[in-house]
Amino acid sequence: MSDYVIGLTGGIGSGKTTVTNIFSKMGIDIIDADIIARDVVQKGRLTLGLISEHFGDHFILPNGELNRALLRQQIFSNNDDKSWLNNLLHPLIREEITLQASSSKSPYCIIVAPLLIENGLTSLVNRVLVIDVNESTQLSRTTARDSNSEQQVQAIINSQVSRQVRQAHADDILLNDSCSIEDLTQSVSQLHRQYLLFSARVNKQ
Repeated sequence: MSDYVIGLTGGIGSGKTTVTNIFSKMGIDIIDADIIARDVVQKGRLTLGLISEHFGDHFILPNGELNRALLRQQIFSNNDDKSWLNNLLHPLIREEITLQASSSKSPYCIIVAPLLIENGLTSLVNRVLVIDVNESTQLSRTTARDSNSEQQVQAIINSQVSRQVRQAHADDILLNDSCSIEDLTQSVSQLHRQYLLFSARVNKQ
């Protein structure tokens, strides 16, 4: 079990996946909140039936899977529905994150969650690492990667906490506006050495 947990977050297009992949190559267990969020609404899960009851059968695809695009559109335009869905899914996601963290075998583990701060997951971690970029970088990266319009990406950015709020919650900030993969790897290596020291101190207590 990892007694030391890092919470990694950042806005859309900040490079969270690239950074977590580097940590993973260094032997660190990664707990991905987005993957867990997809798993808890898989075909056959009770949660999928509850979503169908609340929103309607048309939110389920003919193959029995969740129509994620339609659900995403619904909760972006309706705060009450967003709150209902969050109240259903967040306890399940939190429970699975806790379970995976307790099962981790690496010296420390990382919970990567775009909404780490918004969803109160900071209470599960010892330290918060923010992957930080400016808004223009978020827009350019995400429109190129996902073929979304700037308006769509801006709506996602606006739905997340501001850059300033993330920085205020951060114990560590990794600037990733124009880093080469070599520079990024070097920065992650420095953080890795620091986290190994922190985890060793906790384990001695």
